[in-house]
Amino acid sequence: MVTVIDAEGLLLGRMASIVAQRALAGEEIAIVNVEKAIVSGNKAQVLANYTTKRERGSREGGPFFPRRPDHIVKRTIRGMLPYKRERGIAAFKRIKTYVGVPTEFVGMEAESLAEAHIDRLSSPRYVTVGAISTNLGAKY
Repeated sequence: MVTVIDAEGLLLGRMASIVAQRALAGEEIAIVNVEKAIVSGNKAQVLANYTTKRERGSREGGPFFPRRPDHIVKRTIRGMLPYKRERGIAAFKRIKTYVGVPTEFVGMEAESLAEAHIDRLSSPRYVTVGAISTNLGAKY
């Protein structure tokens, strides 16, 4: 059984840490609407940070940072897993990310994580993952 999580209005880091813990516990998770997840902070500063991550390294040797919103979210979750060890590899395979809602999940009940909701923010400054990936040059 797959747990569907709607990322709309969820803080990226909080959501990623919760999803990583649940995946390590053996839960299969599908995250929908990843382009509507948010990163808190000053817009110019957040975009500059992600641009720096994207441009770091070389084309041949990496490190490689994704442009697409579903890949950015999955990469963020990967950073919270022991992804070079067996249990981390298995947990990472149990996580799927989607832009929008695919047809297989249309009728299903989507869970929203209260611990990661936008209501936690005191200041209204944030950027969506969709805006970040558009700034990086994604055509999703």
